[in-house]
Amino acid sequence: MWTGNGNVEIVRVLGIDEAGPGDLTFVSNPKYASKARTTKASAVIVSPDFPEIPAPSLRHANPYLIFARAIELFYEAPRLAAGIDSAARIAATAMIGEGASIGPFVVIEDNVQIGRNSTIYPFVHIARGARIGDHFKAYANVSVREFCQIGNNVILQDGARIGADGFGYAKRDDGSYYKIAQSGIVVLEDDVEVGANATIDRATIGETRIHRGVKIDNLVQVGHSSEVGENTLLCAQVGLGGSSKVGRSVILTGQVGVAGHLEIGDRVVATAQSGIPNSVEPDKIISGYPAIENRLWLKSSAVFKRLPELLKRIEALEKNGAQSGSPKSSP
Repeated sequence: MWTGNGNVEIVRVLGIDEAGPGDLTFVSNPKYASKARTTKASAVIVSPDFPEIPAPSLRHANPYLIFARAIELFYEAPRLAAGIDSAARIAATAMIGEGASIGPFVVIEDNVQIGRNSTIYPFVHIARGARIGDHFKAYANVSVREFCQIGNNVILQDGARIGADGFGYAKRDDGSYYKIAQSGIVVLEDDVEVGANATIDRATIGETRIHRGVKIDNLVQVGHSSEVGENTLLCAQVGLGGSSKVGRSVILTGQVGVAGHLEIGDRVVATAQSGIPNSVEPDKIISGYPAIENRLWLKSSAVFKRLPELLKRIEALEKNGAQSGSPKSSP
């Protein structure tokens, strides 16, 4: 629902602090109402129950989503030239769908299949037997290893590594380590995005599977034979040990670590730098190391700062108790 002057001209989209005349901005949190009242932006996207503001406003139940859609109206990312660059090396047995844009120094090996409208930037390597769906986008220096499977509408940011060997070794009697062949694959389902320099290891046997709609941030490590459920978010520097099973709509925020062979239930949220050594039931919010229920962690962390003071008080009480309990001298 639009309120205010409907004839304002919008030329770009900016954040609330930078926006000026001709700009569209958004506010989703009522605590920023004061900024919305004083902004110089020509229009503001807000929620239906947001306080009234002087600027014209577009009210919607999900202002952040509308803001994201608005950005697309004013910004078009640079596109790779259509066609296959002469410096790309593509095996004769590879099958590339129509509408491809493939940059220089791309290497696509034997028996690879890639669907329609792929965009593959320079120095991407796709190893033999990989199967990739429609509308695939791989930025520079991406690697997709042999026989991995990728669905439709998948985006791999610069330097992502799909299907590198998992960390598997058997210890010999002399203490050295014998490398276990990583014979499995990685499966990325539809609408997955993998951030820059993230790594998803192939399974020892079977598959590492990233389900539909998962978004993986930069520098994330997914260990071999893991499974990540639909619409889960793995934020920067998250690490999943091998054979981790993460449920649907989970949010693991920055630098969360998950030990291997654990199950994280649906809709779990782990706050930043949490360490998870045990399986977690669905619908929990957890924090700390070892990760515990968030409210308990907040109470505990409040106590941590007082530990030196509490220790002094305990020592004083013990000292007074010892003095009061000492035997009296004979008259």
